[in-house]
Amino acid sequence: MPRVFRLALTALMVTVLASACATTIRDVRNDPTRYRGQDVTVSGVVSESLSLLGRGAYRVTDKTGDIWVVSQAGVPRKGAKVKVKGTTRSGFDMGSFGERIRLPAEITSGVVIMESSHSVR
Repeated sequence: MPRVFRLALTALMVTVLASACATTIRDVRNDPTRYRGQDVTVSGVVSESLSLLGRGAYRVTDKTGDIWVVSQAGVPRKGAKVKVKGTTRSGFDMGSFGERIRLPAEITSGVVIMESSHSVR
């Protein structure tokens, strides 16, 4: 195999692996404008969990910090190890549920992840 081909193949593999790696919560929280509206993947432990009628929010904590995740399809239990994929947003309004449930200020005014999927590990 020619040397140039091997170098190009190695560079491609490094790029694919780097893009597949999860983003740390610190990355998202420290630079919210960079990640706003972007798809991210974070992993950690569920430290808080709120649920009502199949909708809810849960806080994911990793070694770098924590972030709230908003779900339209149920939430994992407190203490679960999860991998979350979703889109970052600044704040979130739960509509009519927001009037009935006292949401943490971080959900309504901070950076959150709108979950597209999660898996419990």
